[in-house]
Parts: sequence; C-alpha cells; structure tokens
Amino acid sequence: MMRKLLPAPLLSLALLVMWLLLVRSYTLGQVLLGALAGWAMPWFFASLRPHRPRIRRPLVLALDTIYAIGMLIVLVAGIRYASQMYFEAALLIALFGFVGTAAMAKFLLRGEVIE
Repeated sequence: MMRKLLPAPLLSLALLVMWLLLVRSYTLGQVLLGALAGWAMPWFFASLRPHRPRIRRPLVLALDTIYAIGMLIVLVAGIRYASQMYFEAALLIALFGFVGTAAMAKFLLRGEVIE
C-alpha cells in the first residue's frame, strides 16, 4: 500500500530538497509545493521506470569488470608516463577481455565454446 502511494521515497525527498534549493525560499508554501512535486512526479512517471534487472550470470559480469579496470589502470599509467607501450598493452587487454567475456558467456549458455 505504501509503495503505491510513494513509489520512490528517496527520489521524492531529493526532488523536495532540490526544489527548496532552487527557489531559495523555505516558506510553508514552497515546502508544500516541493512536497507535492516530490510526491506527484515519481507517482506519474512510475510506469516509465524500468524493472530491476536480474543478473543471471554474475561471473561474466565480474570477469568483464576486472578486464575493464585492468585496462583503465594501464591507460592511466600510459598517460602518466607518456609511453606508447602502455596504450598498446591496454588495447591487448581490451581485446583479450572481449574474447574472454564472449567465450565465458557462450560456455555458460551452451556448455561448450567451440561447436
């Protein structure tokens, strides 16, 4: 019941605070208008919010995240030391990350990598 009346309580609170900061007035009328906007906007746009995704294979997501973080570390080192070799290493990490993630996803879906 409470979820239908107030679909996103944190968003409503954030809208109220943003409204009060924008108008720079803390009178009762402005607080009520901000509270009304904070209640009405999430309620009207609740049907447009996407459903929470369900991650079925967190191992693929973790592998892809590790590759991306490693690539970014090497890229930052390449910028820091101004060396072309770091950028080439980051490109190789990205390539191996893509191939590894695709192979892992295919294996988890079908049970084999090569058909």
